[in-house]
Amino acid sequence: MATLPLTDTDPRPVVNRKVRVPKASELVAAELRRQIVRGEVKEGEGLAPEAELMQRFGVSRPTLREAFRILESERLISVARGARGGARVHLPDISVAANYAGLLLQVRGTTLNDVYQAQRVVEPPMARACAENRTEEQLAALDRCVELEEDAIKNDLDAVPFYMARFHQLVVEGSGNTTLAVLAGMLASIFEKHLAIEMGAKRTAKERIADNRKGVRGHKKLVSLIELQAGAEAEAFWRKHMDVAGAIILRDYGKTTVVDLFA
Repeated sequence: MATLPLTDTDPRPVVNRKVRVPKASELVAAELRRQIVRGEVKEGEGLAPEAELMQRFGVSRPTLREAFRILESERLISVARGARGGARVHLPDISVAANYAGLLLQVRGTTLNDVYQAQRVVEPPMARACAENRTEEQLAALDRCVELEEDAIKNDLDAVPFYMARFHQLVVEGSGNTTLAVLAGMLASIFEKHLAIEMGAKRTAKERIADNRKGVRGHKKLVSLIELQAGAEAEAFWRKHMDVAGAIILRDYGKTTVVDLFA
């Protein structure tokens, strides 16, 4: 008996569907996107002037600017208007993926507990790999991140979640697995941002400082194990740390659903 493909939600036969032809602006955006991803245009560099791009692609100014708006929405470029304006390139980062993933999770009513449990599965083994493969540069970056966390606790509480998420990202990047690093970094970004929203609204500054200091102590301990290249101990400690921290955090916020990252 014939079955529909699992990835196809359109019940109409293929022969009866209309094929959508991409707009010229989408084709221009796709080509510029490829150039950025391939490194043909570097971070911070400007794209060619509009007149040159219009001639190269054979399109009008409105079409080119529509292509720019597509790339701006993807955060691959920023456009400044005026005589000295133009389109400047930005490489994609974790926050872009986290924004879209966060929106998808929100639509599905996903809770912070769900996001955290995914982190807990992924991160401890990566902490082990980070310890076993760490370099002096990675160790210095982790130390610096902890310093920034401590400074933010004293001077800018709202910045603490950013540095906390950055610490998680450095650990998973140190594992050497790029795919898992992107996934884990995305989860950390979503969780820390939403946690910051909840804690900022429901907890006093004194309570937030106490919670953040506990987190920093855990980060320092993990860094010490990474420095010793104690992989098994790093994995076991990070799992325990996430269990303990999660029990405290999720008791109050676990049932909270992911909020719109675009808000």
